[in-house]
Amino acid sequence: MQRPTRKRLATPSGRAVMPLSRWILLCLFVALTGVLYMVLFTDSKAYYIGAIYALACSLPLILFESGRLLPGLHARIQKLSTPAYFGSTLLAYLVLTGTGFGIAGASLKLLGLADAEWRDVLILRLTSFLYTMAFFFVGITLLRIRQLLGREVFSSLITGRYRKPLKEERIFLFIDVVGSTSYAREFGDLRAQEFLGEIFASFAEHVRAHDGEIDDYVGDCAIITWRLKAGIDGARCVSCLCAILSELESNKDWWIHQFGRAPKICAALHGGTVVTAAIGLFHQKITYFGDVVNTTARIEGLCKTLGEPVLISAELLGRMKLPDNVTAHACGAHTIKGHDAPLTVFALRQPTA
Repeated sequence: MQRPTRKRLATPSGRAVMPLSRWILLCLFVALTGVLYMVLFTDSKAYYIGAIYALACSLPLILFESGRLLPGLHARIQKLSTPAYFGSTLLAYLVLTGTGFGIAGASLKLLGLADAEWRDVLILRLTSFLYTMAFFFVGITLLRIRQLLGREVFSSLITGRYRKPLKEERIFLFIDVVGSTSYAREFGDLRAQEFLGEIFASFAEHVRAHDGEIDDYVGDCAIITWRLKAGIDGARCVSCLCAILSELESNKDWWIHQFGRAPKICAALHGGTVVTAAIGLFHQKITYFGDVVNTTARIEGLCKTLGEPVLISAELLGRMKLPDNVTAHACGAHTIKGHDAPLTVFALRQPTA
């Protein structure tokens, strides 16, 4: 029997890619590090040579770390034990940097832009490698912190945006993994955690592609948020959820083969005014205060009661135009804890193939 393979689906807005302006700024910065190397370690005034070498050595590393170059190798290295991970990563960096250095040197020599010996233009020196690694590891460290905190949280903490509490309008998407407790009883807690981790990891690309932010993971629930304007523009929050559901469905056989069960989720969407603030001293976090977050959780709880996997509040639904492949079906008004007036919700559905 052929082993099921996992398919990565393109999201409605396409694969998340770095904007061209950001790539240009990144390349300029890398080129400047090459110029700085020429100033510090050589007597040559041909600064463009340092810029070319820096780009050739650094860009393969950046593409590799982002999963765009040798993605299979990158994925395998990520799963190694810590000592093996560091050793394999360093070896991969050395090979990629050396290859880039050799290509740049050969190009410069053949074009007559470098008058050094072939050995000097092709073989990576230890000084050059260590210099490249120093700048690269600083950049990777900042990138890892950004990934750990989240794109918006990282930039907000750096700029001090939420040093003082601010009122703002936000959309929240709660996605709960159905049956995680029964899965843990059947397969064990460690396997259940691997299952949840893989499910949550499959969300990330779609959330990023739709300009969302994964705010937190609480048990078997992922909390995703958008600023209101970004979330309703093109119904990004709904399209993101549809992309997640489509990928899970298309990979059903892979999930069963890998984990013995295909994941099922229920989700709730709601939005409104919250107070956003940075809290904590040694471990800071952006936190959202207000009824909107609690209400979203209550709506998610209605999914099981109503037998609908995806619910959205009437208030949020009225502020956006749904994608053409999504329909809303009225589920009536329901009294929920913390609300005096009943809350009207709609079920979101996509046509089945």
